[in-house]
Amino acid sequence: MNAKQFEQMKNSKGFIAALDQSGGSTPKALKLYGVTEDQYSNEEQMFDLIHQMRTRIIKSPAFSHKKIIGAILFEQTMDRQIDGKYTADYLWDEKQVVPFLKVDKGLEPLDNDGVQLMKPITGLTELLTRANERHIFGTKMRSVIKKASPEGIARVVDQQFEVAKQIIAAGLVPIIEPEVDINIPDKSPAEAILRDEIRKHLDTLPATANVMLKLSLPTINNLYKEFTHHPRVVRVVALSGGYPREKANAILAENKGVIASFSRALTEGLSATQTDEQFNNTLAHTVEGIYEASVK
Repeated sequence: MNAKQFEQMKNSKGFIAALDQSGGSTPKALKLYGVTEDQYSNEEQMFDLIHQMRTRIIKSPAFSHKKIIGAILFEQTMDRQIDGKYTADYLWDEKQVVPFLKVDKGLEPLDNDGVQLMKPITGLTELLTRANERHIFGTKMRSVIKKASPEGIARVVDQQFEVAKQIIAAGLVPIIEPEVDINIPDKSPAEAILRDEIRKHLDTLPATANVMLKLSLPTINNLYKEFTHHPRVVRVVALSGGYPREKANAILAENKGVIASFSRALTEGLSATQTDEQFNNTLAHTVEGIYEASVK
């Protein structure tokens, strides 16, 4: 593990850019960017276009370690290059931004307990080997909670930590992401159950294990504050979860010690048709707002 990267993730001011839209979410991300489905005819062209978008974001002057301390990549982005360097190397060497990799393979269907577990992560061992070769610092994996079900939420957290232990054994830092759907009527009770389940697992981790937590912005401010001081937690980050950026920033600012890891909210307002000046100015404005909410 890179000690300088660990120190940056643990203590530096800033937030994490989530640039990890995968196969299922890429068409939507491109559409929001102004690239419609009639502008590409197959998956390869689609991924070429999303890499162009990510490259434009990463190379922007607004994308800097002074505000953005980490970035989460999709597997294909990890295997592609920017200016002749693999993306993770470009991020760290040129931008001093710590690279992470999304490793989950998507979600199982909603079950009777109102949760979506992760699909089996086939080839995880090989993927983690490649991640190390590509100088990735950590990983991210997402589950979804749509009901305040003690049994369902316990299974989500069990699965997350089970996979996290494999990732830790490979020398990487896992970002555990059990997302609570922001639209469910029992969101607050679900979050309380989730907090207690996460605590149980954190308290059993060995002193050599480090994790990060990526959680939905909570209904009750500072619900997860205890985790920002937990010895096994490198950082607590928040997903925007579908909130518009301004609302997400406002809620985030009320949760002390938690920083952003926004995806859609980060790219909101960016367009393929913008000039570089327009694009960079829009991104700079967005980055500044998310940064200010993250450091309050």
